[in-house]
Amino acid sequence: MTAAMIQTVGLSHAYSENAGVWDLDLAVPSGAIYAFLGPNGAGKTTTIRLLLGLLRATRGQVLIDGAPRSEDPRAVPHIGSMVEGPSLYPHLSGRENLRITALLLGCARSQIDDALRTVGLLDAAERLVKHYSLGMRQRLGLALALLGRPRLLVLDEPSNGLDPPGMADMRSLMRTLVREQGMTIFLSSHLLDDVEKVATHVGLLHQGRLLAQGELETLRARQLRVECGDLARATALLAQAGRAVKQADGVLLVDAPAEEAAAINRELVLAGIDVHALGARHDSLERFFALATGEGQAA
Repeated sequence: MTAAMIQTVGLSHAYSENAGVWDLDLAVPSGAIYAFLGPNGAGKTTTIRLLLGLLRATRGQVLIDGAPRSEDPRAVPHIGSMVEGPSLYPHLSGRENLRITALLLGCARSQIDDALRTVGLLDAAERLVKHYSLGMRQRLGLALALLGRPRLLVLDEPSNGLDPPGMADMRSLMRTLVREQGMTIFLSSHLLDDVEKVATHVGLLHQGRLLAQGELETLRARQLRVECGDLARATALLAQAGRAVKQADGVLLVDAPAEEAAAINRELVLAGIDVHALGARHDSLERFFALATGEGQAA
């Protein structure tokens, strides 16, 4: 997963001085499940609308699979999306809902059964949508997004309102789409604990700005935990060297990848500071987000 399915350069859209998104440089690898995370109001849905061309950027550029995103959504049929919940006709059956969208997209009828089968609704295809559970409606919305056999799937809060079994089903379905159909999935969520179980890559958004992005395991382990003597002197030494460092529970937490552990150890020892233990710290995604934003709670 080296090529970028989504890349943005300085992407910005301001509603006001304090509302919008600014200077987003997203890099979503092909074949990734990229979770775009942040509290409500952080700008996740605004970013998705910019990616899909539903909102015009104040400045910046969006590249999809290496090419500038077209202003005409019909010119990029390899993108499927479900934004702010599926738009469904409750008085029609599941199949009839898909048939309408298939006609608009010019899809073959065979794709309707393929989409229903993929999301596990083929047996319920003739039932009226008003009799569907919330989880079934979410899956039908996903089936709508799969028409046209997209290579990129953009989902806005796909687990919103689902119970734990429904959330587990949605995660399983996303893994299947990536593994068996080679899709790239970009999903926004504020449910950190849920997406931590499925995401391969994450981007952390806070107050309209991207704080960090990359492989999930790399981000979770990018802090080093240092036990040493003379914490105050060690903190000053590392800060003077340009490293972000803080004290917590009698140890130092250094914002650095595991590859820099030897260099940090050497800096402290050469300065005459005893190092008792040094290693990567694997935080939960929720804790990492809380530390990154400086907030007590991550969502």
